[in-house]
Amino acid sequence: MTSPLTALANLISSSVQTLESAYSKEGLAFPSLDEPFRPGPLDNDAAIMAATHVIIAAAHQLIATVRSPMDTIFDYAPSMFMSASLGLAVDVDVPDVLKDAGPQGLHVKEIGEKVDIEGEKLARILRYLATRHVFKEVAPDVFANNRVSSILIKTRPLEDLKSDHGKLTKYDDSGIPAMVGHMTDDGLRASAYITTYLKGNPKDSESPFNLGWNTKQSIWEWFEEPGNEWRGRRFVSAMTGGAALFPSTIFTDGFDWKALKEGSVVVDVGGNVGTVTLTIAKSFPHLKYIVEDQEKVISTSAHKFWEEQSPESLTSGQVSLKVQNFFEPQAVKNAAVYFMRMVLHDWPNSKCIEILKAIRAAAGPTSKLVVFDIIMPYACPDPAGLPPPPFPLLANLGLPVGGFLTAVDLQMLNLVNGQERTLSQFVELGKATGWKLEGVKPGVLAALEFSAV
Repeated sequence: MTSPLTALANLISSSVQTLESAYSKEGLAFPSLDEPFRPGPLDNDAAIMAATHVIIAAAHQLIATVRSPMDTIFDYAPSMFMSASLGLAVDVDVPDVLKDAGPQGLHVKEIGEKVDIEGEKLARILRYLATRHVFKEVAPDVFANNRVSSILIKTRPLEDLKSDHGKLTKYDDSGIPAMVGHMTDDGLRASAYITTYLKGNPKDSESPFNLGWNTKQSIWEWFEEPGNEWRGRRFVSAMTGGAALFPSTIFTDGFDWKALKEGSVVVDVGGNVGTVTLTIAKSFPHLKYIVEDQEKVISTSAHKFWEEQSPESLTSGQVSLKVQNFFEPQAVKNAAVYFMRMVLHDWPNSKCIEILKAIRAAAGPTSKLVVFDIIMPYACPDPAGLPPPPFPLLANLGLPVGGFLTAVDLQMLNLVNGQERTLSQFVELGKATGWKLEGVKPGVLAALEFSAV
């Protein structure tokens, strides 16, 4: 039998050949790590993505296998410096400063003058990142953007970022920098209190976030506090940018909308402004839609969104915007479908049960519940019998899939005491609230279809 080391090396070799063959067929060279990121025709190719995942998973597992355990632990233990360094670079706009410098880069003294940080100390931050392939040190103390750091460039011009109003607006329409800023600021401080929180001291804290930021408020309320408006605005940009990465087919193909009768009512529970409803409504105009959220969202953001994107949907009555707290009795009775996108992961089980029971009490005997959410894969073989990846990879593919999802899961614990759930945990939530899981369409976001029981 092939040894694990040889099997991992073979997986890397064969998958690299897959990449090179695909790019060669298109007459393209594989993108260089030293050049800024530019979208390419193969970026979303399914075969390319699968081969890439195998390479990353196998390479990471090969390193963990051959490296001494002590070296692995001493690599992981100080990883807070990655978050801190990335956070600093994004906060003071280093990628934006280097944008026009080109491949020759800038000396750290000049970078430091532009971002108001002592050059010698900034060099240590950038060298830490460059050693991990974020930025490139092209000569002693001279740094340039590379493929990785270039995606941290914000959309607004550098002079705007440095202006008086720049702090409030600097992350507008810059989803990836906004996400990094949110994680390395709001999240990093909170994460230092995960141990304290899990050990139950103090017991009345809702999440590590409350301990880290010394507040009794939820993060949503905290974003609205004077002085935190820019953080709230940054979070919106992060979530908007993240949502844009999900293909619309997740929502249009996740349920058989065309099978619903003309005029059937579809309720977007906790739908924010209704971006998913807009996607579905464009493809299935024979249905009527209701977008529900808190009063503040509906009265301002949601109305503005629909007036800009599809005003005729409101005037025709195809789409209605309703104020609804999903912890309170659901006002829309007997809808054909109630659906939620990434709502349940924001809440612990006790709160999810309240939400699902409120919907179940309003549902009719034929009503469906569709949950668009992440399904957390196990790192061991899946008892549901899902096909395993190639030997000897972890069942969740390790770093490229399971690594990302477990990080998202801990961020939910960290900020809101929420969680990403396994398929069996979704089944149990349904059983506890009068819903039976009837089908699952897997994907980046799974579509879980429940029937009322």
